[in-house]
This record gives sequence, structure tokens and C-alpha cells, in this order.
Amino acid sequence: MYKNKHLTLEERNIIEQRLNERESFKSIGREISKDPTTIAKEVRNHLQFKKTGCYGRAFNDCRIRKNCTVRHLCGSQRCRRYCNFCNTHSCSTLCPDYHQEICQRLLKPPYVCNGCEVKKSCTLEKRIYSALHAQREYEAVRSESRQGAQLTEEEALRLDSLISPLIMKGQSLHHICVSHADEIMLNERTLYNYVNKGLFAARNIDMPRVVRMGKRKRKNEQFKVDKKCRIGRTYQDFLKFIEEHPGLPVVEMDSVEGRKGGKVLLTLHFTIPQLMLAFIRDANTSQSVIDVFNRLYKELNPDVFCSLFQVLLADNGSEFSNPSAIEMDSQGKQRTRIFYCDPQASYQKGAAENNHTLIRRIIPKGTSLDDFTQEDITLMMNHINSYKRLNLGDKSPYEVFASLYGEDILKKMDVEPISADKVILRPSLLKK
Repeated sequence: MYKNKHLTLEERNIIEQRLNERESFKSIGREISKDPTTIAKEVRNHLQFKKTGCYGRAFNDCRIRKNCTVRHLCGSQRCRRYCNFCNTHSCSTLCPDYHQEICQRLLKPPYVCNGCEVKKSCTLEKRIYSALHAQREYEAVRSESRQGAQLTEEEALRLDSLISPLIMKGQSLHHICVSHADEIMLNERTLYNYVNKGLFAARNIDMPRVVRMGKRKRKNEQFKVDKKCRIGRTYQDFLKFIEEHPGLPVVEMDSVEGRKGGKVLLTLHFTIPQLMLAFIRDANTSQSVIDVFNRLYKELNPDVFCSLFQVLLADNGSEFSNPSAIEMDSQGKQRTRIFYCDPQASYQKGAAENNHTLIRRIIPKGTSLDDFTQEDITLMMNHINSYKRLNLGDKSPYEVFASLYGEDILKKMDVEPISADKVILRPSLLKK
């Protein structure tokens, strides 16, 4: 029986209208016959963050913006405006004295700026509740929740530590499920799917009966950690963000696999200088990607990291399905923005895909990465980054990156130049 638990677009329109009229959650809930906590959760779950500034003034959320007289942070001596009026550059990325200010009104109900009387003169980041935006997010989550399966990394590790050793002993999943029902608490068929998808150390080949069975034709399932991770981070959102912030450097990230279930590469491609970094990981998990960014954030220092990795563009791989852990540092401060390409649209980050062909010259497709170390991968990328390109004016990515950001940053990332005559793009480079 339909219990009418979900909010409709009509009810969301009422919520937006009443927020604009500065009504309380209690009065809104009374009007649409919902509990006030339901209204509060709805508003907080579907906030839109807008850096719009106000009439005559650019967006600026620095605490000292009102009395700031700093000029020429961008390096242009021709500009006569104060930097806090600038629409082109952000004080948060250029000014060493920047300290973010968050409106204290947003920390208590109604948590949004919809009915704020000073919204038209405020230059801080605004939080808006939009009925149409909330409905789209709700429909996206509802649609995705009906596909695939949801399994956190912690839960996957717990199950793996319990199930894989028993499978290696020759036990069947049925025997394991019966013997450890209180610990596993999952359906037997679900565990077969997890093993088939390579989520555990044990594989189908470790289960003799499964190997003898013919493969059934079925639709591929998607295993995702965070079902809401792509909301507000689609390729259309990326294009809109770049249009609003022209000139921001974009880094395309992707994974390069060797043997299925073995080590894998994370590649980070700077689209303008065409320089690519690569990091070897023991498994293709989201935590391994997070660890790489945390290490870069620490080694480069926050200021340098934030200037280099302002925008990230990734595909829809599950290893990129925890965007908040990549975007935020341990203090909860935003250090980058991540967006996702459309499914089956690798051409949207074609620069990285094209650069992967150089990696495949040295490590052919199908070659296992298990025997390679990070030193091997760094050596390979140094040769690739020293390879001169026609579209870079016969310069190498190393030379272009050094001219834009300096060689000191390259040294911190273990990027070194290789002389032109010594560049090797053959498998022999990594043969031991």
C-alpha cells in the first residue's frame, strides 16, 4: 500500500515559497502535513552552494574583504581595481592573508539564504533551497538506488577477511553462510556476486563448482560506495563551472589496469602543459586514490596543491566514488573540486586517454603491473614527460610545466628531465 512518504514536487515548491517568506519549519510542516524534522532534513540534504557575489561586487568570502586594499595579486600591473572587486581571480587562491568567513546565520534554522534580507548585498557564499534542484537530486538518487549494490570499503574488508581464507580452504559459500550466518548477515547469492566482481581476495577460480558452470548472460551490475557522489558533479556541471571560472587549470584523472585484480596505476594529467603523473596502487579502491591525494597534499603543501589541483575530471569508476574525501582535507577545508564525465564518454577527457598510449608503448596492454615499483613508474613517466610534442611548440611537457609553475614543484613531485637522446618509449626501459 502506498503510504505517501516521499515529498512531491508540489510540496517542495511550497517549501521553497515559504522559505522565501521566512516561515518556520514548524509552520511549513503543518501546511503540508509533515513533521518539522522532515522539512529540516529536506532542506539540508538539498542545499545549493552559490558563489554569486552581489550587484556591483564579485564573490568574496574573506573576513577582511571590506577594508582590504590589496592590488595586483594576479601579477597584472595594468589593473587599477582592488583585488576584492575582481571577477576574474579568486582571493582564496592568490592571497596569503585569505581567511574564509561563513555566515553564522547558516548554522541554525532555516540553514538557507532564501528569505535573508541582506542577500542582495552579501558577497559570501550563499546556500539556496530550490524545489526543482531538490526534485532532480531526489529522482537521481531514487533511480540509482534501484541499481547495483551498496557496500562500504570497511564492510568489504571485514567480509573479505572472513570469507576469503575459508574459500581458499576449499569451503563453499553455502557452507560458509550456514556456519557464519550471524557474522555475515548477507544472502548467499549476494556473496557470489561480490566474488564474481572481484571485491574479495578469493576468485571464482578458487571455487571448483563455479569454474565448471557456464557463464550466464546478465546485465552488468554497478558496485558503488556513495550513490549521491555524482549529484552536482556531472559533466554538464563541469562545463558550467569552467564557464563561470575561466582559466582554471584542469587535471584529468584515470586508472590504467594491468592484470585483473592486480596492481593498477592512478594517472593525473595536467591538460595545459600535458604533464602526467602516475602512482601505482596495490588495488583499484577508492581509499588508494584518497591516499595518493593526501600524500600529494602533504608533500606539496596546501597552497601549492590548491593552485595545481583546482579542478579534477574523472570517469565513473568506483575508485573515484568518494569525492568528499578527495575534495576536503582533514580539517574539512575544500582543497579541490571533482567532476565526472558522462558514462561511456571517455572522449570527454581525451587528453589523458591519448597520453595513455605512450604508457602502453612501455607497458603493453595485458601486462601485469605486480612486479613494478613506484620507482619504475616514476622513471617511465619521466621519459614520457620529456618527450617533445608538436602541439606544445616542439617543447616537452616538463619544459612547459616548468615555465608555468617552476622546477621546484616538479622536484617535489619526483619529476626529473631526461635528455632528448636518452628518451626511451619501449618495454626495454623497465626490463630488469
